[in-house]
Amino acid sequence: MKVEFYRHQLDDNILNGLKDVFGSVFLTTGPVTGCFEDAFSRYLDVDETVGLTSCTAGLFLCLKAWGIGSGDEVIVPAMTFVATANAVLHAGATPIFADVEDATGLMDLDDAERKVTERTRAVIPVHLYGRMVDINAFRDFADRHGLRLLEDAAHCVEGMFDGIRPGQLGDAACFSFYATKNITCGEGGAVVTNDKELADKIKILRLHGLDRDAAKRYHSFRHVDMIELGWKFNMNDIQAAMLLPQLDTVDERLRMREHVSGLYASLIGDSLPVTLMTVPLPGLTHALHLCIVRVASSERENLIGWLTENGVGVTVNYRAVHLNSYYRSTLGTHEGMCPVAESMGEEVLSLPFYPTLDDRSVEYVASVLSNYFEKERS
Repeated sequence: MKVEFYRHQLDDNILNGLKDVFGSVFLTTGPVTGCFEDAFSRYLDVDETVGLTSCTAGLFLCLKAWGIGSGDEVIVPAMTFVATANAVLHAGATPIFADVEDATGLMDLDDAERKVTERTRAVIPVHLYGRMVDINAFRDFADRHGLRLLEDAAHCVEGMFDGIRPGQLGDAACFSFYATKNITCGEGGAVVTNDKELADKIKILRLHGLDRDAAKRYHSFRHVDMIELGWKFNMNDIQAAMLLPQLDTVDERLRMREHVSGLYASLIGDSLPVTLMTVPLPGLTHALHLCIVRVASSERENLIGWLTENGVGVTVNYRAVHLNSYYRSTLGTHEGMCPVAESMGEEVLSLPFYPTLDDRSVEYVASVLSNYFEKERS
């Protein structure tokens, strides 16, 4: 039996939306992008959404819009995808890595407190695997130190903490619509914020710094002016047409993932020497982007090989980001800086997980896991 790590759920509604775009005037940023931005703002109950090419672009543009750059520091978690720290480097600032909580993988605020200096300008908590940080605590932390609070919500469209959604309490939140995300257009992203001035500036920065996009130029001609030094990060109507229908079913698909997650939990339980990390708690709506288990570091590579040999797709999300070669060579990062993240990075494993994963496949994955440990004990 083969169980893919991930399969998308794109359907006829999305195909019909694409047909409409292909028959229209605009393929680039146009009316459909505007419709998606409005719909995403309504879903998250925020004032502004700006569609972009990636979450990375959103993180970068927020930092640039705030004037964060050379000589500045931005605190990021040591357990995240490289994009979080890369956006800081691209802005010209220095990422400062904070350790994470052992139980959740979320940024440890006590360690972040220790990393604050007179050069710190922002903090970027990551809602890892779909679980939001304690956003009230982070808002208080940012306010006490005069920092911008920028949420990396790449995993967390549906998440809530005490009824608060991403982007409602932070200065901005950035989302990814990459191929494996809970809503996807293959590649894409967005910034959401309640700060209209920030949103307006990002709309200019996402398109070369021009004061008018193609849609506005289409309806009434006037010479375009470049008023800022910008970049090419604008979402297009093709991407937006794929995303819009998914917003209609995003909560339904979360319920489906909750079923899959619950089945994994019941099958793995306490009988196997693995820990299921992505477990919902009271007061927390977990977006359940990934199904993460932790296993002893001495077992992980062999277990990955066993699962792969038996047709189970797996990956690792993530190894401690500061141990990547580039950061070691350019920032002088090293082992021992963030021991919890480093330990977690040697133990985590991502199992197949998506809304349409059927019970039989989940049972097969659990049986392959069980067979591995039975084999090791014999």
